[in-house]
Amino acid sequence: MALELAPGTATGAGSLPGNDPLEACRLVFGELPDLPHLPELPNRGAGADMIGRSAGFLVDLAVDLQPSGWRLVSRPGMDLRRAKDFLARDLDALEEVADGYSGPLKLQVTGPWTLAGAVELTRGDKVVADPGAVRDLRESLTEGLRAHVADVARRVPGARLLVQLDEPSLPAVLAGRIPTASGYGTLAAVPEPVAGSALGDLIKALPVPALVHCCAPGAPVDLVRAAGAAAVSLDASLLGSADDEPLGLAVEAGLTLFLGVVPGTDADLSTVDNTARVARRLWHRLGFAAQVLPERVVLQPACGLAGASPAYARRALARCRETARQLVAEPE
Repeated sequence: MALELAPGTATGAGSLPGNDPLEACRLVFGELPDLPHLPELPNRGAGADMIGRSAGFLVDLAVDLQPSGWRLVSRPGMDLRRAKDFLARDLDALEEVADGYSGPLKLQVTGPWTLAGAVELTRGDKVVADPGAVRDLRESLTEGLRAHVADVARRVPGARLLVQLDEPSLPAVLAGRIPTASGYGTLAAVPEPVAGSALGDLIKALPVPALVHCCAPGAPVDLVRAAGAAAVSLDASLLGSADDEPLGLAVEAGLTLFLGVVPGTDADLSTVDNTARVARRLWHRLGFAAQVLPERVVLQPACGLAGASPAYARRALARCRETARQLVAEPE
């Protein structure tokens, strides 16, 4: 499914600092009017973190927080109830702030491979070590995510939804860099065709377009394209000449590029001109016409902003919006 976005669109990666979902939603809808998103506030603690929040979507699979991390357990407990409560509060805030909104709206969830590389089996290593458990986790996540999309569609009926699958651990899963339970070794690498097929099954099962966000080095752009994603989201500072060919093929295939152009933690922000130059330089390197850049590239922070100060987070989102609009006003 293709994305329908206005030229010069900017958005956020997902997470923000703070613990007030109403304030976070107001910030997002104020600074990112062309593509707001459901904010994530991991600083609230366990259950609001990336893994715990997404594990809360699982259907008929329960998780609990152990000293070593999130683990599959036989029955739901306090930690899972807390994760679901955080999400419910976030959705209530979204429904209030987005009342009357019409346009694209982005939801984020941890992708199946990053989730499988982080959640532990009931006894032993991470889920990624067991192909059967990976399948169960993916199917459970798919079912829960479909229900989540339907819930948001009911709450914000004017929204055109898209889902961002956060896969920062996908390169490590493919390279066999996920540590064993002992910490003295690593789990076997997952073959790229297997990883791509599983990711593609989830994407195909969603009723809305999906994009894959990977802010780690070595993002497997070819795999994302083959899996049927509508867009790929990458940190511009991590892209080198070796990434040009797969990225160019993805754009030629119709994928939208979500490009992280400002840091995710407090930093001295460059000027709008210099930030725009980051996107233009990459686009020129890929060999595409400058005039179509605002139509095919969405600007955003390189990664989530949970580790940033509130003041910087606001400036970073505003800078992405200002830069995206300059790309439209001055196509070069």
